[in-house]
Amino acid sequence: MKKNVMIVLSAMMVLLLASCFGGKEATSTGGELTGASGRAFSEPAPYGMVLVKRGHLRMGMETADTLWGKQTPVRDISVEGFWMDDTEITNSEYRQFVNYVRDSIIRERLADPNYGGDESYKIEEDKNGDPIKPHLNWKKNLPRKPNEEELRAMESVYVINPVTGEKMLDASQMNYRYEVYDYTEAALRRNRLNPEERNLNTDVQANPNEQVWISKDTAYINDEGRIIRETINRPLSGPWDFLNTYIVNIYPDTTCWVNDFPNADNEVYMRNYFSAPAYNDYPVVGVTWEQANAFCAWRTDYLLKGLGGAARYVQRYRLPTEAEWEFAARGKDQNEFPWQNEDVASGKGCFFANFKPEGGNYTKDGNLITSRTGIYSANSNGLFDMAGNVAEWTSTIYTEAGVDAMNDINPQLKYNAAKEDPYRLKKKSVRGGSWKDPESYIRSAWRSSEYQNQPRSYIGFRCVRSLANTTSDKARPTKATTKKTRK
Repeated sequence: MKKNVMIVLSAMMVLLLASCFGGKEATSTGGELTGASGRAFSEPAPYGMVLVKRGHLRMGMETADTLWGKQTPVRDISVEGFWMDDTEITNSEYRQFVNYVRDSIIRERLADPNYGGDESYKIEEDKNGDPIKPHLNWKKNLPRKPNEEELRAMESVYVINPVTGEKMLDASQMNYRYEVYDYTEAALRRNRLNPEERNLNTDVQANPNEQVWISKDTAYINDEGRIIRETINRPLSGPWDFLNTYIVNIYPDTTCWVNDFPNADNEVYMRNYFSAPAYNDYPVVGVTWEQANAFCAWRTDYLLKGLGGAARYVQRYRLPTEAEWEFAARGKDQNEFPWQNEDVASGKGCFFANFKPEGGNYTKDGNLITSRTGIYSANSNGLFDMAGNVAEWTSTIYTEAGVDAMNDINPQLKYNAAKEDPYRLKKKSVRGGSWKDPESYIRSAWRSSEYQNQPRSYIGFRCVRSLANTTSDKARPTKATTKKTRK
C-alpha cells in the first residue's frame, strides 16, 4: 500500500515540476524526439509604429550626385525586420519625457526629509517590510493642495527670470539617469570570465593570469551639480563591467533657432516652438544624439513597466542604424526618394516633402520652417516625412567608408564616444535632409553627419525596435495599438 502511495506522489511531483517550467509537457512518444516548446508569445504592434519587413537593399547612390559630385559607397546588404515610428518624434511626445523627469525630481524631493519627508512617494520596502531597491511611487499623485513644505518641493524645479519675472522650468535640473547592459560586449569570447573559454584552439594553453581589459561608461553628479561622465578602462572583474551608466540633461536647446541662423529674427521659434501647443505635432528639434538615446532608454523603461512577464522578450527602443533608415525610407520598391518617381512635386505643382525648393524659396512647398508631421503622404512602408521636414539621427558613426566598412547583414558601426575622445570621433550619421536642405539632400541614400553633442534646429529623430522574433513580420495592429490619429 505504501509503495502505491509513493508511486502516486512521485507522479504528482513530476507533473508539478513540469508545470513550473510553463512549457509543453515533455511526453514520451515511443522514444521519439518531440522537442520542448515554450509558451507562445505574440508581439503586439507598438502604438504609433509600423512594421518594416526584412529584405535586401542596394545601399548608397549608384551615380555621383549631380550638384556636389559626391560619390557614396554602394553595397548589397540585408536587414532583419523592425518596428519604426511612423513619424518623427513630436514636441508633445518629447515633452512627455521632460514632464516625467520633472515629476521624478518632485517626487524625490517630496520624499526627502528636507522637504517634509513623505515616505509614501518612494518605496524602499516590500509588503513584508523587507528592504528592496528604492523606486518612486507613481501610483501616488502629486498633491493638489500642497502644504508649505510640499509647495517648496514642487516649486524647486522652476526658476524666475530676474529681469522679466517670467516663471519657467529650470532646464539645468532636467537630468535623466539610465543604465544599458551591453549584451554584445558581454557575449564576446575574449570577455569570458573563465580564461579556458576565451580561445577554442586546443593547441593553446589558457593562461589563468591573463588580464582582460574592458571599457565601461559611467556618470555621476558632482558637488557643484555638474554631470561628470567618464569612460573607465579596467581589468575584467565580472558581469557588472558591461552595465553602462549615463546621466543626460534632456531639455531641448531652444536657442538653436538663433544660434543656427545668425543675423536672422528667429526669436519667436526660440520662445514658442517647443512649449506652445500650436507646435504639439511638429517634430522636436534642438535634441542631440545623446538626448535622443536617453529618450529611447526612457521609452523602453516606460514600456516594460506595463508588460509584465512578456517584457523579457520585447526589445528595447533605439535609434535606427544607417542601413535600417535607408532601407525603410526607400520603400518596398527601393526608390531614390520615398515616393514612386524621381520628381519632387506632382504635375499639379504639389510637393511631396518639406524642403528648400529650387533657389531657396522656402515657402514654395507651403512651409517656412518645419511642418506638422504626417501632412505629406506616407511611403509604401507607411512612414511619413522620411524626406525633408527634419533630418534624423541614426545610431551609426559617420565614416567616409560608410557601408564599405560594415557587414552585409544587419550592418552597423557603433561607437559611443567619451568626453575625452577626439572630437572627430563624435560624428554620427544623419539621414533624410530637412526643411532647409535642397533636393539633393533629401534623397534616401544621401549621407550627412553631425557631432553627437550638437543640437540643431533641423535635426530630429524617430525610434525603432527590433522584432521579438522573426515570425513577428506577420503581426498586425490590434485595437489596443491603433495608429496615431491624424488631423
